[in-house]
Amino acid sequence: MKLGEVERLRGELAGFVADVFGSLPLRDQRRWGAYYLRGLMLDGWRKSIQPMAERLPDGNMQALQQFVNQSPWDPLPVRRRIAERLTEVIRPEVWVVDDVSFPKCGRASVGVARQYCGAVGKRANCQVAVSVHAVTDAASCPLSWELYMPREWTDEPDRCRRAGVPDDVVHQEKWRLALGQLDTLTDWQVKAPVVVADAGYGVSTPFRTGLAERGLAYVLALTGKEVAHPEDAEPHQPAYGGLGPPTLPRYRTPPRAVSALAVEAGVGRFTEVTWRQGSKGAMTSRFAVLTVRPAGKQSLAAAQEAGGGRSRWDGVLPTQTLLAEWPEGQDSPTGYWISNLPAVTPLADLVRWAKMRWRIEHDYRELKHGLGLDHFEGRTWRGWHHHVTLVTAAQAFLTLRRLDPKAHTPA
Repeated sequence: MKLGEVERLRGELAGFVADVFGSLPLRDQRRWGAYYLRGLMLDGWRKSIQPMAERLPDGNMQALQQFVNQSPWDPLPVRRRIAERLTEVIRPEVWVVDDVSFPKCGRASVGVARQYCGAVGKRANCQVAVSVHAVTDAASCPLSWELYMPREWTDEPDRCRRAGVPDDVVHQEKWRLALGQLDTLTDWQVKAPVVVADAGYGVSTPFRTGLAERGLAYVLALTGKEVAHPEDAEPHQPAYGGLGPPTLPRYRTPPRAVSALAVEAGVGRFTEVTWRQGSKGAMTSRFAVLTVRPAGKQSLAAAQEAGGGRSRWDGVLPTQTLLAEWPEGQDSPTGYWISNLPAVTPLADLVRWAKMRWRIEHDYRELKHGLGLDHFEGRTWRGWHHHVTLVTAAQAFLTLRRLDPKAHTPA
C-alpha cells in the first residue's frame, strides 16, 4: 500500500489492534503493535525494522527494536484472538498443516541449520517453521506457528540460551509440532473441520494415528510409493510347527505400492470431478476412491499396538480410504491421498478438500512478498515469534477488511 492508503486505515486499524492485542498489558505495547502493522502493510522492498522505521513519518527504530526483540509480551493470546476472529469470518472447510523455510546466512539466528529448504528447492542454511492455516477456496490465514529446532541446536544448551530459547524447548519431529499446535487450537475452542497436509506429513503413520486419536478427520497426500493390501485381503494363521512360540497371522501376499493398486483398479473406475473454478477455467480431472489396508513397518506397529500387543493381535490391518487422481492423457495416476473418512464420503468433497492446499501458496506469497514474513533480521526466539505473530495480524486485518469491512470497525 501507499503511505496515504495506510494512513487512512489508522482508525480501522486502531479498533482491530485494541481487540487482537488486548492481552498486551501496556498501552505503549499496543501502540507499537499498530505501528509495526502499518510498516508491514506499507510498500517497500524490505520489511525489517530499520527500513520500516525510515519509511513511516512517526518512525522510531529504537522503540520498535525493543518492542519486537526485548519486550516480554506473550504472542499466544494474540494468535488466539486472531484465530477466533478469522475462523468466525472465513468459516474454513479445512485446516492445512504445512512447513515453510527461511533462508539464512550464518549460524546465529535461532533454529538455523543446513536442512531441506523449500524456498530454494534443496538443502541449504535456513530456518523451518510448522504452521496451521484456516482455509477455504476464497480466503485463508495462518492460525499457528512453531519454529522447528534441529538436534544440533537442542544438543547445545549454551547456544540455545544465547538465542533466548526457553529451557523446556526440545527437539521434536515436525509432525509432533503439528499435533501440538492442533492441541493448542483445540484448547482455544477453535475446531478443525478436516486436516489437510502434503506427503511430508501424510507418509507418517504416527501423525495419522495422532489425528485419529484426537477425533480429527484428515485427507493427507501420499507419494504413491507407500504399500498396502487390497480391502479384501485377509490374514491367515499358519499351522503351528510345535517348536517355539506360535506363529502370528500373516497375509498370503506381500503388500504393493498404492500406485500399483490404483492402476490395477483400472481407468474405468475413475470419474471426472471439477473441484473449483480457476483463472483459466474449471479445474477438472479424473478421480477414484479405493479402500486399502496400509502396510509397512509403521502401520504394522500401530496395528499391533491397537490390537493389544504383538502376541494378541489378530493380524488384521485396518482399512483406510485412498483417493487417486488419473488425469486425462496420462499413462498412470499422478496423485494420491489417504483419509480416515469413510469411502462413501462424496467424491467431490474428498477431491475439493485434497486440492484445497493450493490456497496456502497464496498465503505465503502475501506473507512473504507483501508483508515481509521472511524479512526478520533478528536472531532470538522471542523476536522471531513476535515477528511472525505481527505478520499474521497484518494479514488477518487485510483479510477481514476484504471479507467483512465492518468486522474490525471500532464500536
